[in-house]
Amino acid sequence: MSSPILITGAGQRIGLALAEHLLAQGQEIIVTYRTRHAAIDVLAGKGAICIHADFNSDQAIGHFIEELKAHTNQLKAIIHNASSWDCEANNHDYADLFDNMMRIHAKAPYLINLAASDLLLHYQQNSGQAADIIHLTDYVVEKGSPKHLAYAASKAALDNLTKSFAAKFAPAIKVNAIAPSLIIFNEHDSDEYKAKTLKKSLMGIEPGCAEIINSVELILSSQYITGRSMPVDGGRHLK
Repeated sequence: MSSPILITGAGQRIGLALAEHLLAQGQEIIVTYRTRHAAIDVLAGKGAICIHADFNSDQAIGHFIEELKAHTNQLKAIIHNASSWDCEANNHDYADLFDNMMRIHAKAPYLINLAASDLLLHYQQNSGQAADIIHLTDYVVEKGSPKHLAYAASKAALDNLTKSFAAKFAPAIKVNAIAPSLIIFNEHDSDEYKAKTLKKSLMGIEPGCAEIINSVELILSSQYITGRSMPVDGGRHLK
């Protein structure tokens, strides 16, 4: 029986790298995307099921869940990667910003986890192994962020949901978080910004998506880790 892994926000960067890695391993995947970058067509050509999902309203989240269940009756794992790095400096309507951050980073995973738990339980019952939910949070959960207040709050909410869902779904479904700091720079980042950012961690490098892939693989291969957040921050908490 088909046992895909769902990855939200897989059109670029970390989500895309995870999708490409899992496909290369022969793992069936379902991915969501907000903007149909050329990479989505490539993923589809390799067999991925690609679903447009903006998560910009409760209705949009509900529609995605319906479409997901039309494609499969079980899931091996859900990786919540969809994210928006928005901030107060770019928004005059703080209430709208806060609602958007909470909906994308906390409400959408909350609703998807509840609605798709039967798909994960079906996998566990058929395979005899625990299914997985993985939340991609952020290093800022630990310290907060004066420049990204709503973003940090929403990622902190997702971190808390990790603990609650782990307790709710155990032992059939393991629920964990991965909390990265810098993983890859954006193309438009200046040399000055890169140099400043690299100094924030003890390791002082741009580690690349392999660090997140390795963390995901560790969680998926474990039958004992649940309710935990895995920091991938290069020792930034000690700087």
